[in-house]
Amino acid sequence: MYIKTKHTKFLVLLVCAVLGFMLAMQFKSTGRQKTVPVQRAEELTERLKAAEKDRERLTAEIESLKGGTAAFDKETQRLKALAGETPMVGKGIIVTIDDSAIPTTKPGSDTTNLYVIHDEDLLRVVNELRAAGAEAIAINGQRMVGTSEIRCTGPTVVINETRLAAPFVISAIGNPQTLESSLKIRGGVLENFKFWGIKADVKQSDAVKVPAVKQGHQFDYAKPVPKEQPAPAGAEPAKTGTAGK
Repeated sequence: MYIKTKHTKFLVLLVCAVLGFMLAMQFKSTGRQKTVPVQRAEELTERLKAAEKDRERLTAEIESLKGGTAAFDKETQRLKALAGETPMVGKGIIVTIDDSAIPTTKPGSDTTNLYVIHDEDLLRVVNELRAAGAEAIAINGQRMVGTSEIRCTGPTVVINETRLAAPFVISAIGNPQTLESSLKIRGGVLENFKFWGIKADVKQSDAVKVPAVKQGHQFDYAKPVPKEQPAPAGAEPAKTGTAGK
């Protein structure tokens, strides 16, 4: 009887040990299953935060680039306008000048040229208008820019490599009253024209149109001066003058 009871207790202990081991493994497996999703959720949360930071940084960079592009475009348009590559419209004056109808007094007289418009006459008008603040000028549809030439070639005048003949219509954008006064001052260019009978008419307008220059300009010899590189920190300044004895 004692032996049977002892054997029974051993079997009970063995069964309890097996059940305990099985329960422990079950709990361990269940805990592991619960831990893995939590770890994945935390990892995905960190990735989401990092992605949001990258998105904010890239959005800020895009906005910065947009602002830089807008400023660049604005400056480009300003420079094109100054270079005469953009049509302009605004308040100003329209000056029409034509050759004189006064005939020469003597056959074969060399004074004929005094009664017709020359390149120097147009130059005087343009210079007076520029000095009076004209922001854009055109002669017979030819935009005056820094590289424009005005020169006589026989009975015609060449501007921007284009032959033009009288009458000459000069369109100038600027303060209308100031521009007109600059031409009509006593002893000025229009008074000189009147002395030789050259016809001159000035009209103010609220919508003077000046076209863009028709041909571009290419620099074949002139090049921008490179910027001087800053001297390295601690470097001695360059010595000038003659060396001492």
